[in-house]
Amino acid sequence: MNDFSNIINWDNVFKQSENFKTNQPCKFAFIENFFHEDFYNKLYNSYPKFDDSWDHIVTYDKNHWSKKWAGTTTHGIVQDDDDNSLSHEWNTLKKYASTKEFTENFKKFSNASVEKLKHFHFIGMSQGGFQLPHVHNVGPSTLVMMLYFSKNWTKGDPGATYIASDLDESSILFEPYNLDNTLVIFQDSQYAIHGARYLEKDVKRKALQITLEGWSPELGWSGGDPDKIIEERSKNLVEL
Repeated sequence: MNDFSNIINWDNVFKQSENFKTNQPCKFAFIENFFHEDFYNKLYNSYPKFDDSWDHIVTYDKNHWSKKWAGTTTHGIVQDDDDNSLSHEWNTLKKYASTKEFTENFKKFSNASVEKLKHFHFIGMSQGGFQLPHVHNVGPSTLVMMLYFSKNWTKGDPGATYIASDLDESSILFEPYNLDNTLVIFQDSQYAIHGARYLEKDVKRKALQITLEGWSPELGWSGGDPDKIIEERSKNLVEL
């Protein structure tokens, strides 16, 4: 039996619940001291190094590093596997993020109809990294979290996920500068515009993305299963 009691500081999480529910134009919150300190330090010290096990994704709208959890599907759906390349603490966090308790707490925090863990992967950014403002808009039963593991971030420096009111950086409503044991969380909608400004300094922004989403055995993921969508499209092309 796993003991998950000393992982997340749920008191700090629920202190931001009302802010999350009332923020406009989308529901979002920033949570500091998300993990209990001892557990956070173990995660921080064992955060995976940027190496050839990461994918360097460079397109017109983004430049960042991505490292999938072992067994993750081609399009990012995380499975129940452990990742033996990572520390005991990272595997413990992944197990906890997969539990009903974890999902139920965030459901209570947000009032979003999430049911289970969909994405759990590392997102890194180095000098020259960025992501243009964009929106997913796959449905209201999706919570996206960016957890940060970067100490001594300078106030005003870019690199973290911001929330904006329009698809340009002049409309940024919130951008965090404390990236040491913190979390940005937002509920998906047509107004949940977010991105990351161009990172000019030679620094590493270390993060983990967790996505919780609605799911049922009958209908699958509320925001769609990209593997199944692409499989169906391939079948249709073959039939044509």
